[in-house]
Amino acid sequence: MADKTIRIGIVGAGFARTTQIPGFKNCDGARIVAISSAHREHAEEVAREFDIQNVEDDWRALVARDDIDLVSIVTPVVTHCEMTLAALERGKAVLCEKPMAMDAEEALRMTNKARDAGLLALIDHELRFLPGRLKLRELLRRGDIGKVRHAKLTFRSDSRADPNRPWNWWSDKKQGGGALGAIGSHVVDSFRWLLDAEVSGVSANLATHIRERKDEKGEMREVTTDDEANLLLRFADGDLTEGATGNVSTSLVEPGKPEHRLEIFGSEGAFMIEESGELWQSKVGAGEWKRVEVDRGELAPGMRDVGWARGFTAFSRRIVEALRAGQTAVEGAATFEDGYRTQLVLDAARRSHESGCWAKT
Repeated sequence: MADKTIRIGIVGAGFARTTQIPGFKNCDGARIVAISSAHREHAEEVAREFDIQNVEDDWRALVARDDIDLVSIVTPVVTHCEMTLAALERGKAVLCEKPMAMDAEEALRMTNKARDAGLLALIDHELRFLPGRLKLRELLRRGDIGKVRHAKLTFRSDSRADPNRPWNWWSDKKQGGGALGAIGSHVVDSFRWLLDAEVSGVSANLATHIRERKDEKGEMREVTTDDEANLLLRFADGDLTEGATGNVSTSLVEPGKPEHRLEIFGSEGAFMIEESGELWQSKVGAGEWKRVEVDRGELAPGMRDVGWARGFTAFSRRIVEALRAGQTAVEGAATFEDGYRTQLVLDAARRSHESGCWAKT
C-alpha cells in the first residue's frame, strides 16, 4: 500500500491552523481534503492559506464525505464525543484533540465505540513523540534512577493573564475550557506513560483569577473555568514506582519566563526534561544536573519551534504511516483507553476541588 494516499478531514480552524494542518501537510502519502469550522469564514481563510480544496458548512457534512479516511477533531471539548461517535459510525479513523471528553462517561462511550468499530482512534498527546521524552522513558525502564518516589510538573504561562483577552469557549465550563483540561490532561498522560502507573488518588485546588471577560459583543461575561490548577497525586505501585507521589502546578496567568518542566525523582537519582525536550540527569549526592544528549526532532515547515510542534511533526507521520499500512494502532500513541484513564483522573480532581478532600480515581 506504499502508493496509498491518506485523505484527511480537519474539523476546526483554530489550533489546527498552527499544528495539525502543517504537520499533516509535511507527511508523505497524505492529503488534506476538507476543512470545516463553526465559523465558515474561518475555514475558508485557512483553506486559502493551505490550499485545501473543500470547505464544508458544518462538521457533519465533512464526516459524511466518502473521500476521507481520517477525521482530525480540533474543536471545543464539548463537541468531541458527538463528532467522534459520528466519524467512527461512518468508518473513519479518528484523531481527537485533548482533553478527550467532558467527563469519563463520554470518554467511555467513545472508547467502546472505537473498540467495536476496530478503527484507528487516538488522542493527540503529541509530547509522547518528542525524542527527549522517548529517551527519558527508555532510561526509566532501564532502572537508571531506581524506584520512582516522586514526580513533579511545573507549567507557567501568562497566555491568559491579559484581562482584555476576549471571552470564548475556553472561558466556559459547560464547553470544557480551563487549565485542568488543557494542561492537566497532558500532565496526567505524561505521568501514566512515563511511569507505567495509574494515578490512584488526587487532591486538587482550582482557581479563577480573571473572573470576567468581554464577549464578541463587548458585554462582560462570567468566566467559569480555571486558569490555575494545582494537584497532589498518589500513584499505584508498579515496576517503576513504590509509594510514589506527584505534585502538579499549572498556571496560565503567571507573568515571567514561560516554564514547562517535568522532573522525576528516584531512589538513585533524578531526571528533568524541559518543554523543548532537553533532558538532564542527576545522581544522588551529585548536587548538579548533567545534560543527556538527545536529538531535538524534526519541525514541519510553518510551525512555531516548540516541543508540542516537534512532537506532532513526528506523531502525524506515524499516523499516516500506520493508515497506509492498514494498521489500526500506532506504537506508543495515546489510545482512547488512555484518554479514558486520564479522564478518570480529571474527574476526580474536580470532585476533590469541590469537596476539599482527596478523591479516588
